[in-house]
Amino acid sequence: MDSRDDMKYGDENTPPTNEITIAHHDRAVWETRETYGPAGVVSVILVMPQFLDRFPRVVEGASGAGFWKGLLTAMIELGALIGALNAGYFADLLSRKFSLFIAVCVFALGSALQTGSVDYAMLTVARFSGGLGIGMLSTVAPLYISEISPPETRGALLVLEEFAIVTGIVIAFWITYGTQYISSEWSWRLPFLLQLLPGIVLAAGVFMLPFSPRWLVSKNRDEEALSTLSKLRRVPRDDPRVQQEWVDIRAEVAFQKEANQEKHPKLYGNALIYYSPTLFQTMGLDHGMQLIMSGVLNIAQLVGVSTSIWTMDAFGRRPLLLGGSIIMTISHIIIAILVGKFSNNWPAHRSEGWTSVAFLFIYMLGFGASWGPVPWAMPSEIFPSSLRAKGVALSTCSNWLNNFIIKQTGVHSSKWTMFSETQVAAWMKRGDNELRRGLREG
Repeated sequence: MDSRDDMKYGDENTPPTNEITIAHHDRAVWETRETYGPAGVVSVILVMPQFLDRFPRVVEGASGAGFWKGLLTAMIELGALIGALNAGYFADLLSRKFSLFIAVCVFALGSALQTGSVDYAMLTVARFSGGLGIGMLSTVAPLYISEISPPETRGALLVLEEFAIVTGIVIAFWITYGTQYISSEWSWRLPFLLQLLPGIVLAAGVFMLPFSPRWLVSKNRDEEALSTLSKLRRVPRDDPRVQQEWVDIRAEVAFQKEANQEKHPKLYGNALIYYSPTLFQTMGLDHGMQLIMSGVLNIAQLVGVSTSIWTMDAFGRRPLLLGGSIIMTISHIIIAILVGKFSNNWPAHRSEGWTSVAFLFIYMLGFGASWGPVPWAMPSEIFPSSLRAKGVALSTCSNWLNNFIIKQTGVHSSKWTMFSETQVAAWMKRGDNELRRGLREG
């Protein structure tokens, strides 16, 4: 974490430091620092008759339908994994700003190919291409936000990114829910096409964004970094707080370069969004109610994410992860028990079926308030600036790798859902211990 965390722009008495000195601090090393969600689209498209007529390979009952459906949904995660792996390199080489533009272009290509897909192979490749762009965006966007935002609002701004993502998923779902009533193939092609709109807006907006001050300093463009900081903080270049932050960044970059020379002479995904119609079918709901409840499920996630804008700074990251994991585990155990006992005859057990639905919403609220936003915010906060791009990339890769495994496996049994959530609780505790040890050492 940066020394900037100790400096707020509400404090005008922070004295400037004119010399760069290297010191070690127990909290940090410092010196004198889709949107239009594919999940919202695909969850409805996968059950559209118009889509299934074009791609009979994923129709329920067809040979290997479960595998091909899982592969289709998982390809975007596989692409995102590879995109995230390369994002750190491009972010350091080309800048955070231009990496965002490249990511949008790759995503737009994938969206165009998905819109024009004529067979299963083309659609699978198109989703992989779209995933490459999403993986890069999911790495570079939080990295860029963390480097240009003031320390006192950084956490809230990172949560707002997740809030925007979930908002996009909700909007995408209900647009796709409406297009299912189009009798032609445009019922599923139009949602893929509409993904291009926010991409075009982002691509145009990138050129109005400033370069990251930290990246500018790493390229020895110190004066430009100072000017950028002044514009971002909306205070003059000679303001003591801007001067102090500028010196902090330069000093930290110098320290990290020296440290790197001595050494060498960036989660969890939510498969329920993709498979929610299938899960609601398992719980005994008819086709129309399956889609409606899936849309409401996305809204529940949005409500959960909105609470984290305040709770993440008020209660801290770790308590949210612990509390969210407990809520999610309990909810899934109850759902697994109810589905396992009563799924063979839901009409005779309507109350148990709706109890399962209720706990599914509780799960989604817990996820949205904890494991949804927090893992996107933490990686960009805990890595030193010289490793931030690569650290966030690796953290994001972990998210997309686990998403790929879960989507390819598919949420086809209550035993799997119960097992996966129980394991998250155990892995989270181990990860927390490793995180604290890393912070003490770094």
